[in-house]
Amino acid sequence: MSALFEPFTLREVTIPNRVWMAPMCQYSAEPEGPGTGTPNDWHFTHYAARAAGGTGLILVEATAVSPEGRISPYDLGIWNDTQVEAFRRITGFLRGQGTVPGIQLAHSGRKASTERPWKGGAPVGPEEHGWQPVAPSAVPFDEGHPVPTELSTEDIRAVVRQFTDAARRALAAGFEVVEIHGAHGYLIHEFLSPHSNHRTDAYGGSYENRVRFALEVVDAVRAVWPQDKPLFFRVSATDWLEEGGWTADDTVRLAADLHAHGVDLLDVSTGGNAARVDIPTGPGYQVPFAARVKAETPMPVAAVGLITEAGQAEKILVGGEADAVLLGRELLRNPSWARHAARELGGEVHVPDQYHRSV
Repeated sequence: MSALFEPFTLREVTIPNRVWMAPMCQYSAEPEGPGTGTPNDWHFTHYAARAAGGTGLILVEATAVSPEGRISPYDLGIWNDTQVEAFRRITGFLRGQGTVPGIQLAHSGRKASTERPWKGGAPVGPEEHGWQPVAPSAVPFDEGHPVPTELSTEDIRAVVRQFTDAARRALAAGFEVVEIHGAHGYLIHEFLSPHSNHRTDAYGGSYENRVRFALEVVDAVRAVWPQDKPLFFRVSATDWLEEGGWTADDTVRLAADLHAHGVDLLDVSTGGNAARVDIPTGPGYQVPFAARVKAETPMPVAAVGLITEAGQAEKILVGGEADAVLLGRELLRNPSWARHAARELGGEVHVPDQYHRSV
């Protein structure tokens, strides 16, 4: 059997194959009113299509644990029961297709309150449904971005509680995997990196202090997330800075710490915390970071980053560089990528009865 189509079990959840969908914001929720942050028909159709296409695990896009945790006013959230009920429709359909439903819980920190990417992505104010961002330090992400409000110790505790409440709601919504978003320059990553964390208290300075918030969130979520269900953590393995940033060495160290705190898999990405950084992109350019974590720690890993071809994904798994691959833009282009890859590699994947003529 193709390695890409072998099942993968974490705790008591078995994912039918190693083709997983990376979280990708759709910026398609209502920005105000009763539908704020709530998944709608666009989200249902978007995720349902990838499940019908054979994807083994779908991680729903960055879903904010509070209104101010959204990247844009159009992001999803899971801070109220209306959102939970709407998510149930999605998770029920995914499970019906044999796909494991997962959700990424997020707080965007200083990169919050921005316009949708196709509208330029610039910061927006109250007149455009915006708000004041928060961060570990009063350091803006880039020129033209507002100076965020520095979180107090009590504010930090409140955010940890928001992650806890979001995890409880994720369970009620029918999700089987929770991923904590600690990457791409959002709040947890901002605490991890000395580039964005200039604090002098217990949450800043040393490595141990800078990872404190991440581990507090993990511990709080793990305490309410069922022991038979896996917990993921997404990390940016490097800030791509020559000095003064988060590094691959830090990531390896953090992976071991996260594993000891009950995280079951590290989703390894890179970048996002420093503006205008030159990143040497190319096919599979982030895979070596995942491979290093897998080689040097007991933590299972998923690789992401310009993985587009079935043979490329198979090689990553057979070579022991990762336990699974996460596809992003390629699944936007081709919702049935998993089914096509199975045909190419001789694997098996779920096909809906209605699509039996396509086999």
